Amino acid sequence: MDKVQASGFDKDKLAAVAPMLQGVVDAGDLSGMVTMVWRNGEIVQFNTIGKRDIVTNKPMERDTLFHIMSMTKPVTSVAALMLMEEGKLKLDDPITKWIPEFANMRVLRRPDGPVDETEPSPRDITVEDLFTHRSGLAYGFSSTGPVGKAHDDALGSPFENIYSPDEWLRRLASVPLTHAPGKQFHYSHSTDVLGFLVGRVAGTGFREFLMQRILGPLGMKDTDFYIPPSKRDRECSVYQQDQATGTLKRFVMREYDEPPAYCSGGGGLISTVDDYLQFARMLLNGGELSGTRFLKRETIDLMRANRLTDAQRQITFLGLPYWMSMGFGLGLSTVLNAQAHDWIGAASNGTFSWPGAFGTWWQADPERNMIMLFLIQNYTPLTADMAGQAVTGARMGARLACPMFQKAVYGALND
Repeated sequence: MDKVQASGFDKDKLAAVAPMLQGVVDAGDLSGMVTMVWRNGEIVQFNTIGKRDIVTNKPMERDTLFHIMSMTKPVTSVAALMLMEEGKLKLDDPITKWIPEFANMRVLRRPDGPVDETEPSPRDITVEDLFTHRSGLAYGFSSTGPVGKAHDDALGSPFENIYSPDEWLRRLASVPLTHAPGKQFHYSHSTDVLGFLVGRVAGTGFREFLMQRILGPLGMKDTDFYIPPSKRDRECSVYQQDQATGTLKRFVMREYDEPPAYCSGGGGLISTVDDYLQFARMLLNGGELSGTRFLKRETIDLMRANRLTDAQRQITFLGLPYWMSMGFGLGLSTVLNAQAHDWIGAASNGTFSWPGAFGTWWQADPERNMIMLFLIQNYTPLTADMAGQAVTGARMGARLACPMFQKAVYGALND
């Protein structure tokens, strides 16, 4: 019996995954992808499909580098939880203890109302508010009304920050909160702020803390906030559907020759499939990997436990009823109802994850002892109702590729 069958899969059904995904690439919906299925200690399937660069005809490879975008958020959350375990911060601490820029915040009277119609915030933002996106902060793209433009005017492009962390925090704090802290989940710069809070609490800077405490010890040798020139040939280009022609055009990302001053804890990391597998395995294994403990098991359980109220789960996420089957904990979403989750993908109860805006996706399933990764680089314009396209781009094949991958893998399970 080979390792595929030994891991509980129907060999023929799992083998059908790659040709199915190849069809999406052949149709011109995506440039390519790297996928991986890990179960019970084994990499059961690994696929490199299509191109990492269409113009130069470079293929996807195992060490291809991807901008993982919001897959950065769980890494940042683990960093903050390490400091919490050390007693250096608590969930109910006001963030003004370390980031006084957010003292005396004001809140919009109406989320879509004028930015000069505000009232004093009823309380300070807490550390827990940052973890759970209930801080009242926002992204420009997740906002409706004038506050979205206010974010863009204060911070500029979400893909090319020109400010130092301190200046960026000051500018973000100059924009009114969309909601009172704790009121509701509103996707935001909360995890960026959490990253800079980690840097201030640790006294090392945010990137340095990640390198020393998480990325280095996990052996994530290719994960960083920039791509050194020596590795740039391995980068996967980001593509966007040209709506006029149906073809893929490159979405240019700024390159840095050295670590940038601003390292986004909400979406700045670049990584590979094997690097992120290490991180996901550590979480699935209760905070420990290869003899090194990163977090206590009870802290991982806390991270994965839903903290949204039933009322908060009724509110749509970027235009979709995302919480119909899921909850959100300390930097991770968790599947609460696997049957109801069928409309968006495939999972067991307790499966946890958080995806990225360029189509990068992963999940860890404790019930099945399985990790899946699906990495692409496809840009969809960021809007307040973008969730319907969050794992890809404009054409139907691109939108469905990740759910197809999930359903095909789960459909191949024998046990």
